Amino acid sequence: MSCPFLLAQVSDPHIGADWAGGDPLARLAETVEAIRALPQQPDAVLLSGDLADNAADAEYEQVRQLFGRISAPLYVLPGNHDDRRALHRHFGVPGANGEPVQYAVNLGPLRLVVLDTTRPGEDPGTLDAERLGWLDSELAEAPEAPTLLAMHHPPLSTGIPVWDELGLPTADRHALATVVARHPQVRRVVAGHVHRLMTAELAGRPVLTVPSTYVQGRLDFQAEEIELSADPAGFAIHSVVDGDVISHIQPVG
Repeated sequence: MSCPFLLAQVSDPHIGADWAGGDPLARLAETVEAIRALPQQPDAVLLSGDLADNAADAEYEQVRQLFGRISAPLYVLPGNHDDRRALHRHFGVPGANGEPVQYAVNLGPLRLVVLDTTRPGEDPGTLDAERLGWLDSELAEAPEAPTLLAMHHPPLSTGIPVWDELGLPTADRHALATVVARHPQVRRVVAGHVHRLMTAELAGRPVLTVPSTYVQGRLDFQAEEIELSADPAGFAIHSVVDGDVISHIQPVG
C-alpha cells in the first residue's frame, strides 16, 4: 500500500502575544517538533492565519525559521492580526501592495486554494464580490482536481456570540456556499480563528477549524467576551487517499 499524501495544518500561533500568558513561540516550537516526530512527514504545511500578534517583521522571521525545521513547503494565509505586505515580504505570497492574499497551488493529488477573508484593521472577516469572483474562476480552472479550500475566518455559525461577532457575516457565508456548490471537487473547507476544533457543513462539504498552537477558546454559548481554556493545543493532518480527504486532529502537550 502506498503512503498517503499528507498536508499538515497549523493555526493561530500569535507570535509576540502576551495576553494569555506563556510563550507563544515556545508553544509553536512544540507543535513543530510534534510534526517532526510523526512517523510519516507531511508533504506540505498550511499555516491558516494569525501567524504574528503584532504583525512585526521579527515575529514573522521567527515563524519562518521555526518552520524551516520541517522539510516541506509552507503555505500561509492572513489572519486578522496579520499584515498582507509583511506576509508578502517574508513568505513570497501575493499582497505586495496590500491586495488580498489568495492563490492556488497544485500539490499533486490535492489542489490547495487559499482565500483571504480578512478586513485590514478589523477583527471580523468579509468576503466581497471580487474575492468570491476570484474563487469561482480559480475553482473552475481545475474541476477534476480534489481541492482543499483554506481561509482564516470559518464559514460557520459557532453559536458563541463573541466568536460570531468576530466571524464572517451571514450573507457572506451564504454567498460562499453558492460558489462552493458549483464546484464538486472541493472536498474540504478548513480554517482557524476560533481557537477550537469545530466541524460543520457548507454546501454539503465538511468544514473544519483547528485548534490554536497558543491558547484555546472556552466553550461557553453565553460568552459575550473571549474566554480561554486549558484545552491542549493541536494541529491537523489532512491525508489524501484515492482522491478522498481524511482529516485527523493531533493534540500537542
